[in-house]
Amino acid sequence: MREPEKKEGLREHFRKFAQGTSQFVGTPWTFALACLVIVAWAACGPMFHFSDTWQLVINTSTTIVTFLMVFLIQSTQNRDTRAVHLKLDELIRAMKGARNKLVNLEAMTDEELDKLQAEFERECGARKQGKQKHSHKEAPPQHHENQQQPQSHETSSREKPQ
Repeated sequence: MREPEKKEGLREHFRKFAQGTSQFVGTPWTFALACLVIVAWAACGPMFHFSDTWQLVINTSTTIVTFLMVFLIQSTQNRDTRAVHLKLDELIRAMKGARNKLVNLEAMTDEELDKLQAEFERECGARKQGKQKHSHKEAPPQHHENQQQPQSHETSSREKPQ
């Protein structure tokens, strides 16, 4: 049996760094530290006679930190979004009767997404219309959390995976 390679590429190092940094900067302690830095900077104002250099320090520092954090946070968010999409795709794929065309929606064009959204809105409107007609005659049946609610003709035959 071959040992897994221990070489980690730049991409993996960046992923770990971005993930760790994102976790760290999202804590209350980091926010408190940032506030403390700003208070310390403001307190130094009189000592530097509120000079242009004093102002430049905070402006430059915040610009650099913001610029770098955008890339780290975006990397982390891209990874999280990708993982969520893959999980949802797996659920769609695993469900009997589910429309497999919904897998990988993020790769569709905006026009295709608009058409799909309009289709869902039509289905939702038709269901609401049906419920309103039904409610005038008698109270609609109550659904328990574990019961499956009626679906459109394409998805009404869903069965729970074993």
